[in-house]
Amino acid sequence: MPSISPNHSPPTPEPAQPGNSWRTVVRHDVPASLVVFLIAIPLSLGIAAASGAPLIAGLVAAVVGGIVAGALGGSPLQVSGPAAGLTVVVAGLATQFGWAATAGITCAAGLLQILLGVTRIGRLALSLSPAVVHGMLAGIGVTIAVQQLHVVLGGQAQSSLIANLAGLPEQLMAHHPWSVLVGILTVVILLVWPRLPRVRIVPAPLVAVVAVTALAAAFMVDVTRVSLPDEPLKELIPPTLPGGGALAVATAVLTVALVASVESLLSAVAVDKLHRGKRSNLDRELIGQGAANAISGALGGMPVTGVIVRSSTNVAAGARSRASAILHGVWIAVFVLAAGAMLELIPMAALAGVLLVTGLRLVQLAHIRTLKRHDELIVYVVTAAGVAVLGLAEGVLAGLVLALARVLYRLAKATVTVTEENGEWIVRIRGTLVFLGVASLVRSLRTIPAGAPVRVDLRVNHLDHAAYEAIEDWRRGHLARGGSVVLNRSAFRAALRDDTERRIIPWQQGQVVPEVDQRAAMLDGIREFEASADPIRPMMARLAADGQQPTQLFITCADSRIVPNMITTTGPGDQFCVRNVGNLVPPYGSNSNSVDAAVEYAVEVLGVASIVVCGHSHCGAAGAALDEADLDQSLQNGSGLKSWLKHLEVSVRRSAAMPDIVDPVTGIKLSPADKLSVTNVAVQLENLRSFACVREAEEAGRLELVGLYFDIGAAAARLVLGREPYLIRADEELAATAPPPSDH
Repeated sequence: MPSISPNHSPPTPEPAQPGNSWRTVVRHDVPASLVVFLIAIPLSLGIAAASGAPLIAGLVAAVVGGIVAGALGGSPLQVSGPAAGLTVVVAGLATQFGWAATAGITCAAGLLQILLGVTRIGRLALSLSPAVVHGMLAGIGVTIAVQQLHVVLGGQAQSSLIANLAGLPEQLMAHHPWSVLVGILTVVILLVWPRLPRVRIVPAPLVAVVAVTALAAAFMVDVTRVSLPDEPLKELIPPTLPGGGALAVATAVLTVALVASVESLLSAVAVDKLHRGKRSNLDRELIGQGAANAISGALGGMPVTGVIVRSSTNVAAGARSRASAILHGVWIAVFVLAAGAMLELIPMAALAGVLLVTGLRLVQLAHIRTLKRHDELIVYVVTAAGVAVLGLAEGVLAGLVLALARVLYRLAKATVTVTEENGEWIVRIRGTLVFLGVASLVRSLRTIPAGAPVRVDLRVNHLDHAAYEAIEDWRRGHLARGGSVVLNRSAFRAALRDDTERRIIPWQQGQVVPEVDQRAAMLDGIREFEASADPIRPMMARLAADGQQPTQLFITCADSRIVPNMITTTGPGDQFCVRNVGNLVPPYGSNSNSVDAAVEYAVEVLGVASIVVCGHSHCGAAGAALDEADLDQSLQNGSGLKSWLKHLEVSVRRSAAMPDIVDPVTGIKLSPADKLSVTNVAVQLENLRSFACVREAEEAGRLELVGLYFDIGAAAARLVLGREPYLIRADEELAATAPPPSDH
């Protein structure tokens, strides 16, 4: 959080508000649900057609996804239904098992998703490499596009990409001019409509399908059209147990569950970036998606996932709550039952045109450029090609194997060079040094003559214990043979001066630190900083020339475990920081000149937008204040520390009179000392308002006061609210206090 000040919040669509008042639902959610309903109809029909499923199955999935996943899911603004990402999977299952058995597989996959959500391991799906995920979607997109090109040309899609490509020449010669015209006109409208500024609020798929359908009906064009049963409810295909081997069925269930879960969770994360409302609960979302799939399968519908196209439309249309997703499902059900005959006017080539563009948009150039910059393009290409040619499971597996192999290669990739310079042997080691590279390292070290002076310049991203032991064993052996070894502080910090008795111990965070001689280590650290400071020197030069312009005064404890810039992800020039024992701000007039001067300088001279008071867990000052007897024994009368801690007395009294405080994430009750730390933050915020400059700036809206509590053991920050304080997650408060958008 670079700054808690709202002045620095990026513009985003309107936030979702807590609560579902009827006024909010009528004003925001009902209009949004109608927009999503209109775009969901053609997409659901097109996806069903592309999957080889009964068209009514796509509409069933849209209804169930909207109502069930919308009501039970953990992403309030996400809209669920049949998705293009599962088209290839569903088409394969329908061909292999038949539709009734595919519905049974969908139902079983939903139960598995519920299990994944209940056991809280569903979010592990997000651990997949982005290159694999985007490659999977690209492979699916290419397959869909080629399939639907056959339909646009007036023919039937084949079962595989190779068969579809092989059949294209014949299809081109088949001469279905009206179907081709309908498909081309649909694609043109889809591409041109979003570029028209005044009308693009109406979804392009809706405009394309309605316009092309109207023209086809007006000119009585002879094309294949949508065919729905006269009585939809009687034509639903109930699920049956799939035949075939147990392994094939289990693989099918697992594939549907995993692909649907990954797509839903990725969509939920993407939707969170579009609004400032409550963040998604991914485990609950997985349970909601599982319930929707179980019910959709039981009704003979297609698999359901969260769909980013409908979800982004929902947010852009102004939805505020889950009521929009639920209502869109209701509108689809009413429309199908009451006006299904209107859907039978839609040409199949128009739906194919929609799916053709949708499939091609799954291949995003932005993703390709990003992956190329990060040297992950090969994983993307292999995954996409594997999904398109071999199948979804095979393609994803190929991508995962390649991604894992590249990780292992990078872990083992270390460059070791040994050179002699002016009578001294220099060993330079770069990269990542782990056990996989130990053999090569030892071979290089053994080329150094016995008794030679050696300097090891080790600059690596990571050093594991096996590599550390290899270097240490070689060092001891070289010293025993009369040589000398100087270890560069990049990964080792010299300990004892005696070359024959040098000892190195691992640092807490994976490096190696000295056991003694801290002054030498500090000076060595300064030299390393200066040697590696070139990237930040231009920024520091600008700060020196322009002067400091921090956005925040950060008041926190002097505890060595608290690093303000790390907690808030800020850098040089962002924070004006005050640290003292207990993060105290004595009331104005308490003769605390240093704190008084800092507050007045930050507000009146620097003009900071926010003041943050940050307490923390395991605070020694709070513990001492609670144990007065221990404090009296350890400190002499007149002690400056004892006098300073008297400023905690108000916090101690208030904390003692308050109920317990519970962490909002873990649900664990805070210890008395940690409870005091939280209470103390609230008291110090009140003390800040005793300064006239703070009161005036806050009343004028130029200044925000923020309470923060940092749990050291969990490495997690919570916001402190209220006079009798309680804790909430930081993202909840930011969502609640974010200003309205400025340019959306």
